[in-house]
Amino acid sequence: MTSYEAGPTDTPILEETIGANFERVASAHPDVEALVDLAQGLRYTYFELNAEVDILARGLMATGIAEGDRVGVWAPNCAQWTVSQYALAKIGAILVNVNPAYRTHELAYVLNQSGTRMLIAATSFKTSDYVAMVEQVRPEAPALTDVVFIGTPDWDALRAHADEVSVVQLAQRSAGLSNTDPINIQYTSGTTGFPKGATLSHRNILNNGYFTTELINLGPEDRLCIPVPFYHCFGMVMGNLGCTSHATTMVIPAPGFDPEATLAAIEQERCTGVYGVPTMFIAMQNHARFPDRDLSTLRTGIMAGSVCPVEVMKRCVNDMHMSEVAIAYGMTETSPVSCQTRIEDDLERRTASIGRAHPHVEIKIIDPETGELVQRGEPGEFCTRGYSVMLGYWDDDEKTAQAIDSDGWMHTGDLAVMREDGYCNIVGRIKDMVIRGGENIYPREIEEFLYTHPDIEDAQVIGVPDDRYGEEICAWIRMRPGRADLDAAAVRAFAEGRLAHYKIPRYILVVDEFPMTVTGKTRKVEMRERSVELLGLASKG
Repeated sequence: MTSYEAGPTDTPILEETIGANFERVASAHPDVEALVDLAQGLRYTYFELNAEVDILARGLMATGIAEGDRVGVWAPNCAQWTVSQYALAKIGAILVNVNPAYRTHELAYVLNQSGTRMLIAATSFKTSDYVAMVEQVRPEAPALTDVVFIGTPDWDALRAHADEVSVVQLAQRSAGLSNTDPINIQYTSGTTGFPKGATLSHRNILNNGYFTTELINLGPEDRLCIPVPFYHCFGMVMGNLGCTSHATTMVIPAPGFDPEATLAAIEQERCTGVYGVPTMFIAMQNHARFPDRDLSTLRTGIMAGSVCPVEVMKRCVNDMHMSEVAIAYGMTETSPVSCQTRIEDDLERRTASIGRAHPHVEIKIIDPETGELVQRGEPGEFCTRGYSVMLGYWDDDEKTAQAIDSDGWMHTGDLAVMREDGYCNIVGRIKDMVIRGGENIYPREIEEFLYTHPDIEDAQVIGVPDDRYGEEICAWIRMRPGRADLDAAAVRAFAEGRLAHYKIPRYILVVDEFPMTVTGKTRKVEMRERSVELLGLASKG
């Protein structure tokens, strides 16, 4: 049986713009709490949030923001980010997500590459002085004509301009939009080189948020804690759009991820769901206050963003009351989710797979060399097709053509296996696969094994150069608090008889943290470089 599956189509695709969907939901559920920003002490019902969105939308129109203009949002998670997201959608301006961790070089690149006209920014975040950084890059960004800083008179002035545009004018602008229009540019993490701007339509991201949360049964009685960043699709699509398409409450626990603030928000706001990448769940589960927090209101949530360790998923179910937790898999270029587990799945499927094809989405696993479908159970490149595939990379036809083939299939670069039941597993990136002495080794398998060691909190596996075998296996491990460091001999003893000899790591590096992108993905390219340096392997290979 070949590795091809098509997702269910019994629930129809939403054929409306983000603004129209938001207004429809707000009109049907005006008194449901829509947004809670705990750091700022702000709360909005759906009626109030829609009114606030309209004020900002009219203010943006008054300052001359036209349909198709690019407007950047550069801020940590806050109510103003969400208000900006929906206001821009209502007027057809393209939201450019700017990573809060960017420094001046990256900021200048993104503003220029997208032709951003207006930037809505925080004044600062963590160690970044955004005001000074914007001042520094403005000469390099000629298209940038307006900068509005949140929490300053700039923001108040923008809202005040709403008086210059009528409610009717805003309604006319919104009514003239198409749901296939581009509405969002999200820059991919880019572990090497400059990031690429995945361009997404209303139809792409509204439906992906809708189906992702449809599969975990979110509704007006639910409250979702969203500690994942809004600038990333996990936060603004699966989080915000997933909530607003179901009249669910969005809870912002803090501007950036903080395990204690997230646990406190779940307890205080009686959240029924929480999102996170694996490192976030690990941080919450190992926090000193974790046993003291009342998490009994939780029933669901989503873990995604990188490979989800089985042991961490089991603790979500057993220790966090998340009996209906799901794993989702995807990429920015696919809006993002292509596969998801279902809440009725048994524990094995929900803790040992990335799920099966999303509604209205096709998936297949192919031989990366020949393009032919592989048999179920065999590894190959994961490809997907459907409404969720991006319009393309902004102003980059060449890279778009490399990613999306002539039949509309998005080539992800991920190595996956489709099981007989149609459920899939990611076994690594094509470029991360380790080839040791002619044996193909998938780091994911070894990482999952290392998670079963009682003293290991987290593990990442990479290939490093070797004269004899071409590559050898190196494992970076983080120890649980208070546990003694392991060495290669101890890991070998633990693995003996349980892993094939060629899969047992030759090198062990015990570290306090892994190099990460801000979306919680490990930077394996950087790990390789540092391993080569630390182990003195520069002359190998």
